[in-house]
Amino acid sequence: MLRVVSTLRPLLRSPLLPGPKHIPRPRRLPRPFRAVSSSASLVASPPVAPGVDGITEEHLVRCAAAGRAPLRVAVLLSGGVDSSVALRLLHAAGHSCTAFYLKIWFQEDFRNFWSECPWDDDLKYAQAVCDKIDVPLEVVHLSDEYWNHVVSHIINEYRNGRTPNPDVLCNTRIKFGAFLEAIENLKFDYIASGHYAHVVHPSVQNIERSSELQLSKDKDEVRSLAAEMDLPNQSRKDSQGICFLGKVKFSEFVERHIGEMEGVLLEAETGDYLGTHRGFWFYTIGQRQGLRLPGGPWYVVEKDVKNNVVFVSRNYYSLDKRRRTFRVGSLNWFGDFGPTNNEQFKCKVRHSPEFHDCTIINEQTEENGDVLAVHLSEDDQGLAAGQFAAFYRDATCLGSGIILDSWDEMSFPVCAKALETTRMEDKSKLGKPVRIVNLEHMVKPEPEPVKVA
Repeated sequence: MLRVVSTLRPLLRSPLLPGPKHIPRPRRLPRPFRAVSSSASLVASPPVAPGVDGITEEHLVRCAAAGRAPLRVAVLLSGGVDSSVALRLLHAAGHSCTAFYLKIWFQEDFRNFWSECPWDDDLKYAQAVCDKIDVPLEVVHLSDEYWNHVVSHIINEYRNGRTPNPDVLCNTRIKFGAFLEAIENLKFDYIASGHYAHVVHPSVQNIERSSELQLSKDKDEVRSLAAEMDLPNQSRKDSQGICFLGKVKFSEFVERHIGEMEGVLLEAETGDYLGTHRGFWFYTIGQRQGLRLPGGPWYVVEKDVKNNVVFVSRNYYSLDKRRRTFRVGSLNWFGDFGPTNNEQFKCKVRHSPEFHDCTIINEQTEENGDVLAVHLSEDDQGLAAGQFAAFYRDATCLGSGIILDSWDEMSFPVCAKALETTRMEDKSKLGKPVRIVNLEHMVKPEPEPVKVA
């Protein structure tokens, strides 16, 4: 059962994160779908007895609150493995489920890049998963909401030289923002998703305590469950890159919405003029691709946003360029889980399974208010302003913040000559780029033979 639901209301009443002014979205062509009113009653799947779905392991259905069945659950279904397993577990636990696919793709803005819809495969897999257990699937258009509350913020962040994480904003502003408000009158008991976390609520005796957000099953176990359930998408690869772009390259998206502005590439250690770039917003700290420089590998190590200069280096991972310390602002703690100075935590700084051990110190600044100085137990060269850092005590997520700009002793060192060059108003006076020596092909002198007395 597949229906298409028009853009739902109400929208978010206010943005959840501070940000620059709203960017009007380019005019789009009409949607190629028949819209169904979101006020229509939603027919959920009838509840089934636990175990009827072919899943009999007690610990699996217990994690889906089988003891409280049947609940009316709205399941966010992306067409990927994680959310599909979540749906099957909830259905097997005896709950009455309705699946929702959120359409946020912007294929209308890049109509000439392909002949097929980039989200068509996602929807086909989602429908196949639902058909197997007779669960209704609703397609919800949230492209406009996504543009207003996520993409416009992303564009502004790139314009200011920062590297945002759209997935975090999508969770807070769309999945558990616009969508949550849209269905609040449809009498669902819970919303479920394929996130690797679960909420632990306090007991009745400790009702004043805050709920906890904890890490959940690992990817290997979920993949094993998908195979056991014989899901149609069990072998499907995890999505990579920025979710709303689909097949559009990131550089194409940035070029369309921000444009190009030629700047210079300078070697951080020497200040040598190596070439030009298309605009600092195309590059993030630690990036290798797109520099078009010989003799590499070259890495982006710093950016001067004001003067549109990108600093690069071939010594990004040398021991004297270690990066272990950074500052985090816009802090958001769950309940009373705020940290104390020098407390040991685990920290995640990007979309990957790796965690760092870290210690933190609370600081107060005039510009950013309360911030954390974070010291990692090991190097991480990919730290970039605008990314989110999440903090954990064991498996419990305590909160998060946004990595701040760091033009101080903790950044990659940039020589005085390079800094002086950035301040030149007329950079055409730099002349031609220097000839880059390919270190791999340098002829090394033959060692002199050792004379034996």
